[in-house]
Amino acid sequence: MAELQTIYGIHAAEALIAKRADRIVNVWFDQQRGDEKLTGLKEQLAGIGLAFTLVDKKTLDKLSKHGNHQGVLLTARLPQELSEDALKNALALKEGNAFFLVLDQVTDPHNLGACLRTALAAGVDGVIVPKDNACRITATVCKVSSGAAEVVPVYRVTNLTRTLKWLKTQAVWLSGAAGEADKSLFDAELSGSVAIVMGAEGKGLRKLTLEQCDQLIKIPMVHDMESLNVSVAASIIMYEVVRQNSLASI
Repeated sequence: MAELQTIYGIHAAEALIAKRADRIVNVWFDQQRGDEKLTGLKEQLAGIGLAFTLVDKKTLDKLSKHGNHQGVLLTARLPQELSEDALKNALALKEGNAFFLVLDQVTDPHNLGACLRTALAAGVDGVIVPKDNACRITATVCKVSSGAAEVVPVYRVTNLTRTLKWLKTQAVWLSGAAGEADKSLFDAELSGSVAIVMGAEGKGLRKLTLEQCDQLIKIPMVHDMESLNVSVAASIIMYEVVRQNSLASI
């Protein structure tokens, strides 16, 4: 049986019901609460033919491991990761500029979840990860992403170097984040169809991955310090892409 994730809290429940109701397995509500938002969730579930169970608060506390469930908790199947063929099909159907985030062997589920959350906000078309030595979509990733894992496609590819080479044949400009880069993020060309390539926590980009990048960029920092957390750095770079494309469309 597929692994299930536990989701609780009104905002998370709203996002799952609205966007991925087909993955919902069970829903529980606090029988003693009649909040307007909880009533609205019950009506949505009834409207799509999904049953729910009323339980006492102690049961929800136990199921959520004393998390802030706000009177609602669900279990749902984890989002499916997509293949390299799905990536090719998606890009073939894409109209306008393409925008991808590539994570090279990022293994921390909190970092993957945070990257997905920002990727959704920034309008990224998909996140590309290698088959091996990279975090999979887990319940922790889903929780940290605050619903983004349900929406942003995650493409797991067998050979990342080969995929990067293919992206370049599709006129996608590859920009790799590297501390040794000479070019500042804010001096780099990041408009048009782009893929931002980020390395693993504490290791950076692998040599083969780095060699495929059309340009290497770095985030300028006022003080001499270690590199930023990968999800923080990815967020900064993704929004510079958003800014440059916004200016280009004026």
